[in-house]
Amino acid sequence: YFPVSILQNGVKLTNEPPHGIKSNLMRTYNDFSQEKLDSCTTTPEAWRILLFSLSFFPSIVQERRQFGPLGWTIIYEFNDSDLETSMNMLKIMLESQSEIPWDAITYVTGEINYGGRVTDYWDRRCLMNILAIYCNESALEDDYKFSSSGKYYIPCLLYTSPSPRDRQKSRMPSSA
Repeated sequence: YFPVSILQNGVKLTNEPPHGIKSNLMRTYNDFSQEKLDSCTTTPEAWRILLFSLSFFPSIVQERRQFGPLGWTIIYEFNDSDLETSMNMLKIMLESQSEIPWDAITYVTGEINYGGRVTDYWDRRCLMNILAIYCNESALEDDYKFSSSGKYYIPCLLYTSPSPRDRQKSRMPSSA
């Protein structure tokens, strides 16, 4: 144990999550190295897309806290280790399976990594429904939007193969 006088006179630091979805995403992606982004060699496009989706998910979960009891009935302390564990499990599942195990990814991420902290049934149900928006087969499509407004989507830079529209354009004869 430290003497009380040293603790009282010492500098105290806290690491609060940033406010806003954009700030949360920027903070998360600033922690990623290019090596981490390229670390899954079996399905690199799915890895990058789902990595972005899983990074977007905790931003939304953190933002719900500002709405008090309307956001979550209990204030939960989600942290970076939840996301880190979810990303590690995603990579393991993508590399070990021939097809993407959507149910397993959703269950491990929602019920175990994040849901392990959630004690209220309605909060867990809400968490799983939010996760279903960000972690699903449609997320791999190039025109998938996270919201009905179309404001939140996966950047096209994450797609390594041309979009279906670009592939169709490349098949059309050029007018020369």
